[in-house]
Amino acid sequence: MKRYYYDLHIHSCLSPCGDDDSTPDSIAGMGELNGLDIMALTDHNTCKNCPAFFEAALRHGILPIAGMELTTAEDIHAVCLFPNLEAAMDFSGEIEKRRILIKNRTDIFGNQLVLDSEDNIIGCEEYLLSNATTVSLDAAPSLVESFGGICYPAHIDRESNGVIAVLGAFPESPKFHFAEVHNREKKDEYSLLSGISKDKLIISSDAHYLWDIKEKNEFFLLDEIPTDSYCAGEYLIKHLKR
Repeated sequence: MKRYYYDLHIHSCLSPCGDDDSTPDSIAGMGELNGLDIMALTDHNTCKNCPAFFEAALRHGILPIAGMELTTAEDIHAVCLFPNLEAAMDFSGEIEKRRILIKNRTDIFGNQLVLDSEDNIIGCEEYLLSNATTVSLDAAPSLVESFGGICYPAHIDRESNGVIAVLGAFPESPKFHFAEVHNREKKDEYSLLSGISKDKLIISSDAHYLWDIKEKNEFFLLDEIPTDSYCAGEYLIKHLKR
């Protein structure tokens, strides 16, 4: 078993609230500088920058995971992680059908840039990505699982788009076995509030700027993953489901 230091909730310049400097290559480079081993790119309601991130991450010695921060119909944020890039892109295509299309106002919400692995702009998203989809919280876990992934509530210790803040309590249904906490000092408190054991609470940054990306603190003990792996998500999902 080996320690793998991680950050599983990072936004790129494709998220409207993400900084334009948070490009796939820069994110991977910052992870390398911070001593991370595994990073997940989780833009709002899309995976379109994940292909570029995968290429950039492997150049920087980072094991990449393709993910998404899904906004449910209740305006609750959930982290979705996938076993491989193909599954994530298929899921992204499914969510494309379930988005509520509102034209993005770049002067208010910011740019939504699609890049290649060398940070060249190859497109932009016309419609706002961060608003609610038509996927309910009840439906989200099974939908993600149908693509081989896992889904869990994001930043449950926050007021904004946190499941406890929105619903008033942690839901009994659907049954979540994991959840994300932003502030590690609140781990004990939110283990009690959620009923999820502390070892199943994942601490990630929800980084929207490069300087928000976590340093070498949180880790998983995993069987050794090949350094050129495009399937780090598969290894991690198997570990989390034990």
